[in-house]
Amino acid sequence: MDQRLEETFERLAGATVEPAAVTWVMEYERRQGRQPVDRRHDRSFAADIESPPRLIEIKATATSYRGWFLPMEPVQVKHAHSDPNFYVYVVENVGQGDPALFTVRILSGDQLRQLVEKAKKREYYEVGWPTKKLRRDPCGVDAWRLRAGAS
Repeated sequence: MDQRLEETFERLAGATVEPAAVTWVMEYERRQGRQPVDRRHDRSFAADIESPPRLIEIKATATSYRGWFLPMEPVQVKHAHSDPNFYVYVVENVGQGDPALFTVRILSGDQLRQLVEKAKKREYYEVGWPTKKLRRDPCGVDAWRLRAGAS
């Protein structure tokens, strides 16, 4: 019996998706003979991973980006236009938890430039969303109950 059939994988969501995708991409890069370095915590760096000669920005999702958009920072758009070693790895299907079933689409060069040329500039603020229980509103109803249709 195939041992993989007996394995179970924890479903991933929220903040667990990106680290799983980064780990997967780092392993992929090593298999390709490159030496990846995680640069996500270096604010001055334009991408998530440095894997010479590549600069790799990872876009990870639990399901699929099809029909949605890829958020890119201005410095990433600049690199996409001018740096032939800038890559975007779109890692999908992370939420099911099994790295063997993750999918990746690697964008670079002319293909990436053509996509970026059609990009729409947006301006927004990121508002932190707490993970601990939110205070009830003055009416005493939790927001999630309203959305779920509960009383």
